[in-house]
Amino acid sequence: MSYQVLARKWRPRKFAELVGQEHVVRALTNALDTGRMHHAYLFTGTRGVGKTTIARIFAKSLNCERGQSADPCGECAVCTAVDEGRFVDLLEIDAASNTGVDDVREVIENAQYAPSRGRFKVYLVDEVHMLSKNAFNALLKTLEEPPPHVKFLLATTDPQKLPVTVLSRCLKFNLKRLLPEQISGQMRHILGAENIAYEDSAIAELARAADGSLRDGLSLLDQAIAYGGGALQADDVRTMLGSVARGQVLGVLDALAAGDGERLLAECTQIASYSPDFGGVLDDLAGVLHRLQLIQLIPGYRTDEDSDDDNALTALAERITPEDVQLYYQIATSGRRDLALAPDARTGFEMALLRMLAFRPGDGASGAHAERPVASRATQPSVAQRSGAVAQERQTSHPPAPALAAPAPERAVAEIKAPVALDANGLPNWEALIERAGLRGPFGLLAQNAVLRERDGQTLVLALQPAHMSLAVEPMVSQMEERIGQALGERIRLRFVGNNQGSAAQTPAARAAQVRDAAQSAAEQAIDGDPLVQSLKRELGARVVPQSVKPFASDPGAV
Repeated sequence: MSYQVLARKWRPRKFAELVGQEHVVRALTNALDTGRMHHAYLFTGTRGVGKTTIARIFAKSLNCERGQSADPCGECAVCTAVDEGRFVDLLEIDAASNTGVDDVREVIENAQYAPSRGRFKVYLVDEVHMLSKNAFNALLKTLEEPPPHVKFLLATTDPQKLPVTVLSRCLKFNLKRLLPEQISGQMRHILGAENIAYEDSAIAELARAADGSLRDGLSLLDQAIAYGGGALQADDVRTMLGSVARGQVLGVLDALAAGDGERLLAECTQIASYSPDFGGVLDDLAGVLHRLQLIQLIPGYRTDEDSDDDNALTALAERITPEDVQLYYQIATSGRRDLALAPDARTGFEMALLRMLAFRPGDGASGAHAERPVASRATQPSVAQRSGAVAQERQTSHPPAPALAAPAPERAVAEIKAPVALDANGLPNWEALIERAGLRGPFGLLAQNAVLRERDGQTLVLALQPAHMSLAVEPMVSQMEERIGQALGERIRLRFVGNNQGSAAQTPAARAAQVRDAAQSAAEQAIDGDPLVQSLKRELGARVVPQSVKPFASDPGAV
């Protein structure tokens, strides 16, 4: 007897054998048991999640010789014929190759005749979205009012392409992508029944590579068994898939946490020696970063995966800040997208990792990449405590004069600095404070459009333009409080109020705009008064394009 692939041999033959589609099974089971069945069903979802399988089981349930039920016997002539694909009253139509109106017209003409063997004549139209517009129009009337002995089961991977007139005539069931845990569970069940030895890590690799499709997963399982000579070894599976071990991904993160560029490049070289799919490696890196962030921010979080993995991630969580994890994740996903634009895949992969290293915030003016302590998820420190920890580390890198101690983190105060200059109202100079706190990007936009109105104890009251009030939300405000508190050397709170007193011109952003406008005006006047320009205007009719004149910046920090 010829070999039958696992995806066909282990195709579910009853609703109870289906994996991951309980919401669909429940609805169809209740409909069959109560006799309240619609005449047209639409099953949508990605490839390999059970659309056609459910339709076949439904057809078998309708026509089982032992009676209509949600649990067909699987032994009668009808059930056997359906399982073997030779039941005359189950007509499977591949819409991808039968797209024309003539093909549909044949279906309509045959639908009026009674079933030959079963109770119902079932039309299973796969990839129904491939039908032409004329074919859909020809099908509509019969789809809305079919003969009582006809059921339509439509399946598609792209429901967006279906006309709304078809959607409105069907009961729609959206099949879910399967989780890796569901796929790996079914693989273990099959391998146990087939008496095939396997490693759990090999199953995990295959389940992730299946990308939500059980059929794809079983096809990969077949390939891996053949590759491994009848056994399933993790190293064989990684070689077959072009993937790398989880430990190697952790090695990359360990090098990043240490700020060690030489070791990072060595890790890249080792990964490249396996000739992997570099896009898949970046996907694996993003997945590990996701778990790392959960460990950092969700108290008590653990997964069902390898406990050694969790221990390694917990150690990394103590060494990489949550902000850096977010940065690395963004770079990994954008690097995955940009691989096609790189000179080659390895270069794109290495540049993504080097970008993580380059954008890793340094400590102090030297920009050295020293390791920074990260609070344990068990303690969940406050913002002020985190500020103290950062301050102590900075003072370790740049120790103060002997007369001044580095404050202890538990005192929750920032490092001691020279006082910020005060303005005429006795308030800290807001622009100087922005510069000292290093407020850039969104933080800078929020600060530059605010005016320091007053100080109430440890609370700074900031008047903000209404157009920018949407920026004053968590967690931005908390992080901004932390940075300003470090700059002032004390804990502070920020309270934002609407700038309704006509003081928009007092904001740093407004003053910077005035300086830019004055510089632009002076540059335009200087060009207009230049003798050469005047000569060109008189003799050649030249004119100065207004926006082409740019003021000269005397230094990199000038406007």
